[in-house]
Amino acid sequence: MQTYKIDNMTCGHCAGTVQKAILTVDPQAVVRVDLGSREVSVETVAAPGPIAEALMAAGYESRQL
Repeated sequence: MQTYKIDNMTCGHCAGTVQKAILTVDPQAVVRVDLGSREVSVETVAAPGPIAEALMAAGYESRQL
């Protein structure tokens, strides 16, 4: 399980964009978004680097918790 803090994820549209970005790296990933805490939990076989890069490409800077 990987968890990311995404400070500029503020709405449902943002959450959808973040989820879509992660699923481009691993289509089988299970993504859970918590808008209140601005955190995303990901069950994936992908390494953290490609996920962070996909989030950055989508316009969301993240840090792994």
